[in-house]
Amino acid sequence: MLDQLSKRLQKTMKFLRGEGKITEKNMAEALKMIRLTFLEADVNYQVVKEFVERIRIRALDKKVLMSLTPAQQVIKIVRDELTSLLGQEEKKLEFSSHPPSIFMVVGLQGSGKTTTCGKLAKWVLNFQKNPLLVSFDLKRPAAQDQLKMIAKMLSLPSYEMTKELMLSPPKALKELVKFSANRAFDPIIVDTAGRLHIDDELMEELRIVKDAFKPTEVIYIGDSMTGQDAVKSAQIFEEKVGLTSIILSKLDGDARGGAALSIVSVTGKPIKFIGVGEKFDKLEVFHPDRMASRILGMGDILSLVEKAEKETDLEEAEDFARKLKKQELTFEDFKKQLIQMKKMGSLSQFLSMLPEGGPFKGISKMNIDDKKIIHYEAIINSMTLEERENPKIISGSRRSRIAKGSGRHVSEVNQLLKQFLEMKKMMKKSKFQKLLSSLP
Repeated sequence: MLDQLSKRLQKTMKFLRGEGKITEKNMAEALKMIRLTFLEADVNYQVVKEFVERIRIRALDKKVLMSLTPAQQVIKIVRDELTSLLGQEEKKLEFSSHPPSIFMVVGLQGSGKTTTCGKLAKWVLNFQKNPLLVSFDLKRPAAQDQLKMIAKMLSLPSYEMTKELMLSPPKALKELVKFSANRAFDPIIVDTAGRLHIDDELMEELRIVKDAFKPTEVIYIGDSMTGQDAVKSAQIFEEKVGLTSIILSKLDGDARGGAALSIVSVTGKPIKFIGVGEKFDKLEVFHPDRMASRILGMGDILSLVEKAEKETDLEEAEDFARKLKKQELTFEDFKKQLIQMKKMGSLSQFLSMLPEGGPFKGISKMNIDDKKIIHYEAIINSMTLEERENPKIISGSRRSRIAKGSGRHVSEVNQLLKQFLEMKKMMKKSKFQKLLSSLP
């Protein structure tokens, strides 16, 4: 997530930490690095200019320059300004005090709009809501079929609009509210028309739907992969239709990050969720402060804890913690944790939430490919109980047998053994042991 941007900014922070004191000269160099990083990440030029200037003014304040840790003070300033740029604080989804709430979802075709409707429906289930999915696209009949299929996959209801109703949004709303009231549906998630480009006809159609439905939220779906195009589109949607919030989709891809860093400043509307995967449960609440920390390599332990509480088995987690303390970790425990981590998302995503320092220094550089997790499980399953308990006995002939049994190459068996031993070695380090001693 925002890997390129994150690595470049972390390099700048490392440069500042290496300076004995902060001067106008080295601060100018650091700001130049930040400016280039942001521009290469496709962040809006004006946003970059204002962001860098705010940091410069605050960083060269006498109180900062004369403090005992000026570099740390500047890094905190960068983090604060980055948080402000991303929206300052978490903004919650608004629900109507008089149900049903209506969420009107807008955006360009291909942005992940219809899929996000499904993700949003699944998310509200966590709050004992009873969502209804509705497609309101006057031009693309297939849109109804797509949403209907998503609803079926989620075992959720959908409402099929007739052509006659679509031609009269006020009448359609009346029928929809009547249908929902009898079945206590809330919220109603309305997927609207999208185009490959913005035109007057689309904007007019969306305005008509908005005026008729008077939605609680008008949510723009921005494709993170398109960078500034997503920001420009959001700006036009805000001007022509009016938005209340933003969901950034595909943030798990190779996005440069410009959309995430520009869109709040340009539109004045908060990012409320981010899409971090294709599955319907891959929608996360957006926390500006946590995202700023992750980008700067400070980790996101709070989100990691929340994910763990939601997805992991408490008894297994406690057992794993006890074995960590005693340094009794086996391949069987390792396999169980791989399964738990898969529930929480990709392993690379998990590692990205850990801070780049202290006992976790260098942990994100561990060469673990998410696609190999299934292969690793197969390899461990091909080991005998004795081999899982004591990997040191795994000789060359045993490695060949394990490779054949798992359908993998011997080099993969060697790689897994090496990484497992590296992990055990890291756990013996004093810093890591100090962290473990704080566990209950």
